[in-house]
Amino acid sequence: MIIFAPWKEINRFFMKHSLRLLCASCMGIAALLICGMGLFASCSDDDKPSTKGQDDVPLIILDTDICASTDDLFAMEMLYRYADQGRCRLLGVVVDREGEGHAAFADLMNTFFGYPHLPIGQVRDGIKDAVIWTDYRKVMDVKDDDGKAMFHRTVADYDTLPDGYLLYRRLLAAQPDKSVSIISIGYVTCLAQLLESGADEYSSLNGVELVRQKVKGIYIMGGSFGPQKEPEYNFAQGVKFAQTFFRLWPTDVDMMFSPGEVGDKVCYSQEQVIADVSWTDCHPVKQVYMMDGYDDSGQRMWDPLAVIQAIEGDEAFNLSERGTVSIDANAVTTFTPSPSGNCRYQVPGDDAWVKGKLKLIRQMNMMH
Repeated sequence: MIIFAPWKEINRFFMKHSLRLLCASCMGIAALLICGMGLFASCSDDDKPSTKGQDDVPLIILDTDICASTDDLFAMEMLYRYADQGRCRLLGVVVDREGEGHAAFADLMNTFFGYPHLPIGQVRDGIKDAVIWTDYRKVMDVKDDDGKAMFHRTVADYDTLPDGYLLYRRLLAAQPDKSVSIISIGYVTCLAQLLESGADEYSSLNGVELVRQKVKGIYIMGGSFGPQKEPEYNFAQGVKFAQTFFRLWPTDVDMMFSPGEVGDKVCYSQEQVIADVSWTDCHPVKQVYMMDGYDDSGQRMWDPLAVIQAIEGDEAFNLSERGTVSIDANAVTTFTPSPSGNCRYQVPGDDAWVKGKLKLIRQMNMMH
């Protein structure tokens, strides 16, 4: 469990400051001084997390199919920013895409944003050859002007990372009852494996009962609830895992869906991303957008919307009535209204709502 205290924030400041010093060759001395002043400003008394009311701060496990599209990166960045502000406590990251390079990029993100020892779980026996839209693992090889790695990582051996479902069991077992919020912005492979798991060294409960006891709710980027019945992309990549997940998830634990149709209009252009991090090139998200051959008129911000609801609350969204959600063999999701149902989903907002959500995502990306 992460405990917030003044010394922890001071330590985190020096961690972040040192990371930027390591990237000094990526920017001029003047830019470095500006960045340093911004860091000191961000550690003002007003911005420091308070120990008061920590019981109300969401405990978050992020589950991501990182290294497929860039909205995962903005979702992760927002969680680090929220944690810096004391608005959530990060327990761990589950990487739901097979391959050491994907866990390594999650490690890079954790390290760069000042959470180098945040636990990482790696899916094994998951979805084979999953589609990758933008493979940004090559950013790990970017060098600074001195020929040294621009970005650093913390994990020495990725083979030692626990299976994703085992990290879930370890983290959940250590938390108070009904306290953990899961944010799923990719596949549900590890969640299905968690639900199918049995008692072990971490808990005498099976997976279903462990989730029922420890999880407050889950925020899922997924589902399709518009007038057209069509397969949901994330679920379709591993439909058998998705069916297991829906079949076993406890009906008394809330599920909040952020369907694709909600994030379709929230687009963050390549030009905006690069301009918003104008003070340095030593930034992993910016480097992704600066890769040779990268060309995107506007990445849709699907994943950050699940993060925003988990931290900001339901008031930031238009939500459906309560009901239940089922999935068929073609990965088509069906919502059935029911006052006693545990499921709700986000409804697309108007232009002002879209602009507001994009503004929030951009503000988080501008922070330094």
